[in-house]
Amino acid sequence: MYFPEGLRREALPWLEAEGRSTGFIFRNRQGSPITPRGIHSQLKCLARRYGIPEKTVYPHSFRHRFAINFLDKFNDISLLADLLGHDSVETTKIYLAKTSEEQRRLVDAIVTW
Repeated sequence: MYFPEGLRREALPWLEAEGRSTGFIFRNRQGSPITPRGIHSQLKCLARRYGIPEKTVYPHSFRHRFAINFLDKFNDISLLADLLGHDSVETTKIYLAKTSEEQRRLVDAIVTW
């Protein structure tokens, strides 16, 4: 797995201060690795705290946001498929779909007559 240089620069001093050189980065209060269910639960709590509809907040949304941002900045679906661990570019194509609002803005920007 690749970690961007900027993330490594920020994380390494923190990991050193924590006295960690191996193991999981994200842990729960007991020091065990955070489970997917734990992440899901924490996201729902944060959504409630900040008045965000819970049904719109889920762990996969971060993966989806990464894919959308990646394609906006570097339109290489083959590389994105590799980064996401997809066996097929066909699986990755779901991130190419635009919402109706995105479609409307795109058409408004392109059609100028």
